[in-house]
Amino acid sequence: MTGNNIVGIIYSNIYDECLSEMTGLRTMGSVPFAGRYRLIDFPLSNMVNSGIEKVGVITKSNYQSLMDHLGTGKPWDLSRKTEGMFILPPFASAGNKGFYSGRVEALKANMGFIARSTEEYILFADCNNIINLDIDELMDYHTEKAADITIVYKHGKCPSLQNNMAFSLDDDSRVRMVAMTPASDTIVDYSMNIILMKKSLLERLVNDAVSLNHESFERDIIQSNVAKLRIFGFEAKGFSLTVDSMQSYFDANMQLLDPDNCKQLFNSERPIYTKVRDDMPAIYGLGSSVKNSLVANGCIIDGEVENSILFRGVRIEKGAVVKNSILCQGSFVASGSSLNYTVTDKSVAITPNKNLSGAEDYPVYVGKGIVI
Repeated sequence: MTGNNIVGIIYSNIYDECLSEMTGLRTMGSVPFAGRYRLIDFPLSNMVNSGIEKVGVITKSNYQSLMDHLGTGKPWDLSRKTEGMFILPPFASAGNKGFYSGRVEALKANMGFIARSTEEYILFADCNNIINLDIDELMDYHTEKAADITIVYKHGKCPSLQNNMAFSLDDDSRVRMVAMTPASDTIVDYSMNIILMKKSLLERLVNDAVSLNHESFERDIIQSNVAKLRIFGFEAKGFSLTVDSMQSYFDANMQLLDPDNCKQLFNSERPIYTKVRDDMPAIYGLGSSVKNSLVANGCIIDGEVENSILFRGVRIEKGAVVKNSILCQGSFVASGSSLNYTVTDKSVAITPNKNLSGAEDYPVYVGKGIVI
């Protein structure tokens, strides 16, 4: 493992607006996923699996749920007397009482944390990318290419995200051109915003950007330095997705009903860790029917469930039918009710004889704590 020479930085709030339905009361990092996880579990687990011992989590707003989930960092072995996990403040600077407006301002506000770090390299990650990444392999690639900056990219349909980067690569995978926010329906090599570079280089680039009143990390640091720096792309292999909307969030969950996708993401050699919540095993009542679904512990199922994902503590009464849906923690579906292509947030209650039905390309969303 080479991670003990890398400090990790995770942006917990970047792209909150693209999943506004679920981030009104939480950060992107604390959005529930795959029955028992939160989105921040993936970048955190990727880092600790490679031996990274110091991780800073940059917050901005609505981070109460995130702090409850992360705690001291114990599930990721980051609860330590030295190094470990650090929750970094959301304020732009001592003289500015407002929140940071972009990546550069967030980095400048936390430059003290970065400067005090003794590690030689720094690795950035967002929380809207679902990937099990071998960071040791990324570091070896960075060293082999003698790269100044290495960015993980994926070949596919470009996500609809502000300031998203698409690359033009040469035969050696060196980035020769960066396009900003290309059309979302095009097939490109797009950035997953997992970026590795030397800490000293980052400090210089950020200080230069701040002195020139630049705010965009992607445009003013990456795009403007393509010709000056050795920037390389590292292609993401296997199952990996970027969440840019409720539709992509729904699709990402549903794709895990394919065992092959599930095995690629939840690799036993590089486990995905999360906060442990002890609960009883799921209970399946007499006459219940469950097909092709992910069911977390603590669920009580007396009705019918098919092609769905149930988080902890979900209860499906006898006579209720749930198909092609995602039910977050503590949701309840009463007898006689039917859900199809529906996403319920935490603690939603569906009273008897209700019928909610969306479509495969337009799932219905029910907000946290709502009773229907």
